[in-house]
Amino acid sequence: MTDFRELHHRDGPPLLMPNPWDVGSARLLESLGFEALATTSSGFAATLGRLDYGITRDEALDHAAQLAAAVNVPVTADLENGFGDAPDEVAETIRRATRAGLAGGSIEDSTGRDDKPVYDLDAAAARIEAAASAADGSFVLTARAENHLHGRDDLDDTIARLQAYEAAGADVLYAPGLTKLDDIEEVVRSVGKPVNVLALPNAPSVAELGAIGVRRVSVGGAFAFAALGAVVEAAEELRERGTYGYTGLARKGAKAARSAFG
Repeated sequence: MTDFRELHHRDGPPLLMPNPWDVGSARLLESLGFEALATTSSGFAATLGRLDYGITRDEALDHAAQLAAAVNVPVTADLENGFGDAPDEVAETIRRATRAGLAGGSIEDSTGRDDKPVYDLDAAAARIEAAASAADGSFVLTARAENHLHGRDDLDDTIARLQAYEAAGADVLYAPGLTKLDDIEEVVRSVGKPVNVLALPNAPSVAELGAIGVRRVSVGGAFAFAALGAVVEAAEELRERGTYGYTGLARKGAKAARSAFG
């Protein structure tokens, strides 16, 4: 298996890292040539009929372990905020993720509370330091600055947070919600570790991101919800028009499944 850490430091375009939501989608994406995969908390929660942040630590780690065991490429896990406020709780999540066979995992600085959605910087950095201390030498720790997802569009704060997380031991830095090329470039210039960017509809292309030094691009729950969107369109066609145009897409999916699972 390719070393996950090395994939972030090689020459060439960014690592494209899609987010499967179950074993089947993980094996399918591996068969399409992706070199690493990441779990998605929102996509996995949807398979259980729940919303994002509606899964437990045990469920998240069991799910991630199943995906890691099903493919021959590195899998990193969306570990939300580490499933606890205290640094020792975050550290325990990382220890368990390592034992589960994961190549890495991400820790958010979001609290999950509406009244105070993001941890204060000192507390957030202490949580990343605890996570880094708990990780073994091969585990790639991603630290996420979530303020842009909570209406706090303060680039200076984002950069200060990512710099603090880098100093605390994070291997990859990630600020989901950034879409302006100049802002992303400023982040890349301001830190010394690889930067991950979330693919969003109005985000720069992969080629543009690679040109400014972004090392990794992930999709979050987008592929999972694109699949659900296809189900909605097929169901509406059947119910409202009584036609079967969706079978063309179904044939494409069945062919891909035979290739991936055969």
